[in-house]
Amino acid sequence: MRENWRSRLSVLAGASALALSAVTATPALADGAPEAPLEVQMPADMTIVEGVATEPGTEIPFPADEDETTGPAGAMASAKAAPPSGTCLGATAAYGSSGCFQHNGDIVWAGDTKKDGMSAAVGVYTDYGRAEEVCVNKLGVNTWATCNKDYRETGDVRLRVLRYDGDTGKFYQPESWSGWIPVDGKY
Repeated sequence: MRENWRSRLSVLAGASALALSAVTATPALADGAPEAPLEVQMPADMTIVEGVATEPGTEIPFPADEDETTGPAGAMASAKAAPPSGTCLGATAAYGSSGCFQHNGDIVWAGDTKKDGMSAAVGVYTDYGRAEEVCVNKLGVNTWATCNKDYRETGDVRLRVLRYDGDTGKFYQPESWSGWIPVDGKY
């Protein structure tokens, strides 16, 4: 009888330990997620450059994300707004923003892919100490803007794609980084 009682007790203890570990190991649900976007701190000396619209009929650097504002017609319209994909390196994207670097001409591309009241932003960092700059696309959703820069041909650049709120002058996550891209385009 005692052995039967001990086996029942050990089964009960094991089940309790398993239940406790399942409760403590389960991650918190999304209810605790912040409702507002998270602000990103940018370098104090960073220069903000407003991108300019692309020439009509220019091919986009890479496909834009589809959302509620893009259907087949929206995709066709945005396809007419940006450089050949073969010339754009370091294609990087995060929620609502896409960016790349066109080595022939040192052009930074910023694409806005979400209708959320914010702008696409592509920060550019160099490996040779040049002050950081960010190309901001304030043209609206499903558009591409370019910032024409002049980088040292023997250097590399790195892109940081994120969102920008022009009303507050602040940058927000989510963000994504490219790898180092040779300015001359030769890996």
